[in-house]
Amino acid sequence: MFTFQKFTLGPLQTNAYVLIDETRTRAAVIDPGMPDAALLRRLEGLTVEAVLLTHAHFDHIGGVEEVRKRFGCPVYLHEAERKWLADPGLNGSLRWTDVTAPVSTTPPDRSWKDGDKLELLGETFEIYHTPGHSPGSVSLRCGDLLFAGDALFRRSIGRTDLPYGDSEALIRSVRDKLYALPDSVIVLPGHGPETTIGEERTGNPYVRLEK
Repeated sequence: MFTFQKFTLGPLQTNAYVLIDETRTRAAVIDPGMPDAALLRRLEGLTVEAVLLTHAHFDHIGGVEEVRKRFGCPVYLHEAERKWLADPGLNGSLRWTDVTAPVSTTPPDRSWKDGDKLELLGETFEIYHTPGHSPGSVSLRCGDLLFAGDALFRRSIGRTDLPYGDSEALIRSVRDKLYALPDSVIVLPGHGPETTIGEERTGNPYVRLEK
């Protein structure tokens, strides 16, 4: 099983995750939100197998191009947001000019869809399409770890007041897909502290199970 390290990056305090396999020779990066010297140093000397994007809002993609160019790795993103990497209007960076310059990078190298399985670092990652915060949002599960992006937070959920957000879709994503996972699954969100599916199923005030 891999180990992981969290890097909290940028003005929106976005969680990026560096995953390193048990041989300490291979790595992957989830949501490199901005160019960051400490994150890049952690990857030096490793074979970076992929950059995995839970979605393409600017605070999750700002460091994509630097990681891709330096380490020669493919970038994965849901097809629904394929155009967002290159378009500051779609990825939101034009709306937040007080905290970021326009973010534009080349398109993703590969896409995925709900139910896909990705072999990475000697492990299997399952892709859950969890739209609502954005149309192409995904959550990535490997064993008892769930990298949830901005779908599910500790005692909260992702905002849906941004363009292309959909509150009903997000509630369905959390209730029907994420709450269906075992209580023991650890949720590693795009912002804030980790939690578990069990904690959120019983205590999240925004999405409650129907009785």
